[in-house]
Amino acid sequence: MKKDHSKTQRAGLSRRNVLELGALGLAAVALPGVAFAKDKKLKVAAIFATPIEEPWDNQIHVALQKAEKELGIEYKWSEKVQTADFSRVMREYAQGGYQLVLGDAFAAERESRRTAKQFPKTAWLFGSGAGPAEPNFGVFDNWIHEPAYLSGMIAGKISKSGTVGAVAAMGIPEVNRLVNAFFAGAKEVNPNVKKKVAFIGSFFDPPKAKEAAVAQIDAGVDVIYAERFGVIEAAVEKKILAISNMSDQSSLGPDTVITGPVWDMYPTVEQAIKLVKAGVFTAQDYGDFSRMAKGGSYLAPYHKFDKTLPAEVKELVEKKKAEILEGNFRVDVDENTPVSD
Repeated sequence: MKKDHSKTQRAGLSRRNVLELGALGLAAVALPGVAFAKDKKLKVAAIFATPIEEPWDNQIHVALQKAEKELGIEYKWSEKVQTADFSRVMREYAQGGYQLVLGDAFAAERESRRTAKQFPKTAWLFGSGAGPAEPNFGVFDNWIHEPAYLSGMIAGKISKSGTVGAVAAMGIPEVNRLVNAFFAGAKEVNPNVKKKVAFIGSFFDPPKAKEAAVAQIDAGVDVIYAERFGVIEAAVEKKILAISNMSDQSSLGPDTVITGPVWDMYPTVEQAIKLVKAGVFTAQDYGDFSRMAKGGSYLAPYHKFDKTLPAEVKELVEKKKAEILEGNFRVDVDENTPVSD
């Protein structure tokens, strides 16, 4: 959920079905070479455009740290990499023997794809606004709109003012689909709920996000979706309730943060590592591994709110979650830019 996607058309993209390792056949276009030697550590790197504290990149980083412990990889990363330096850092990792490189290519789509072609024996897997590119450029994104919808249901049920809000990065597809899902969930349980939305024009500007949140709270919002860092701080100070985003952020406001959609990149990372080790990594869209059914996203624990959140609300959420996991309910992917009521 990242950088400038003005030249992409997310809604029109045809998403490929991600093949499970055991289902890969001879028709798959695999990287040159043989399966990875079992007695060697796979060298994996990550390239991040933002500071590692930024939740989107941090979730990738956390997943790779877990893989380092559980899958025995060698992991190294670079943060705050500017677009002008992106290709250089990619080349350095490829020339340094890193077999798999992940990261955030939204601000460097052309540069990253052009560079990847120069190193066909390296597996590249980036957050991207476009599709995969043969033979070795895979893509992913944080498809966490399903738990965002569940979060919206909670907000819609517990709002006393009848107005819920969201402060988000910018009106791009990846952000829009989360905010729209949140509001759709609120509308399902309370058709009369009003919404307020603000975009800060940045992926990491906590002071600006806090300022936008304060403005919404002063305008009547009593439950707010903190799509960006900084919003929870405002909610704590103003003593309203908040929904976090990307990770479990209850610690930022134990009496404020009810829950929120969590993105778990580990299923994606684990799959990519398996494929690289087997010598069959392909240029695929790995987005499905971020869905709830794959374990790539979920609703954060209620923590202190487990005792105070009405049983009726929790039951509604559990029922809807089951419908999503069973395939009986599909959260719409609405990537239009939302506006306030």
